[in-house]
Amino acid sequence: RENFIQLCNPHLEKMKEDILYHFALGTGTHDFPTLFGDVKFVCVGGSPSRMKAFIAYIAEELGLGSPGCDYPNICAGTDRYAMYKVGPVLSVSHGMGIPSISIMLHELIKLLYHAKCSDITIIRIGTSGGIGLEPGSVVITRQSVDATFKPQLEQVVLGKTVIRSTNLDEQLAKELMQCSKEIGQFNTVIGNTMCTLDFYEGQGRLDGAICLYDEREKLQYLKDAYESGVRNIEMESSVFAAMCNLSGVKAAVVCVTLLNRLEGDQISSSHDILVEYQQRPQKLVGYFIKKSLGKV
Repeated sequence: RENFIQLCNPHLEKMKEDILYHFALGTGTHDFPTLFGDVKFVCVGGSPSRMKAFIAYIAEELGLGSPGCDYPNICAGTDRYAMYKVGPVLSVSHGMGIPSISIMLHELIKLLYHAKCSDITIIRIGTSGGIGLEPGSVVITRQSVDATFKPQLEQVVLGKTVIRSTNLDEQLAKELMQCSKEIGQFNTVIGNTMCTLDFYEGQGRLDGAICLYDEREKLQYLKDAYESGVRNIEMESSVFAAMCNLSGVKAAVVCVTLLNRLEGDQISSSHDILVEYQQRPQKLVGYFIKKSLGKV
């Protein structure tokens, strides 16, 4: 049976038109089923340029494009997010942090619903700080945990704290891990991902404008995180997991680590090395998509 998007909002049925303001799209001005009805894979990441590079990469991998092809930004009417499409793949930027990706996901999930998409897989590809891993390692998230290592998202709705689950699809994680083994080009692990509200104090860095703890306290916190199963830290996975769960969407988070936080706080690798690292999640997810479509 086809799995369609579940909208946890009965109010939308009463609306004559749904304006996706931050995408500069709307059901009254765009034919969503025609534009997006064939989408099966959605890849999201922070940077617009990275997501444009991904769509060019996947187009070539699927034989749907050639080097030098240009892919128009579907959200050109706004500077908030960028969106690109080729065949059954949609590539969308989400900015940095929980608030930014949350806004994007509300509108993305509604877009997929209005387009009558089914059997959707959404994967976040990105960068992160590793814990106890060599830089360049790829982490497939088992579950997203908060800064106290709990697998949950706390959100205040109408003045009340709501707790939502942040588990991710276990079978999808295993399939992605198998793909990495078949590629055989870089170290990949399945582990928990800590999602924080801040890049500096929230992640225990010593190099922010404000820091009221010492190095010993920082290292103990990161070691405690490692002992709890955390293998990397980023800033979007908890709300991503929670919203995909509520919408009945199969989802995964695949992030490369740019440094080992047990050894330092600042990213010191050369530009060329960082570019190669950032291509690793693209390669893994690209291979997964090709394999899912029977093109491997």
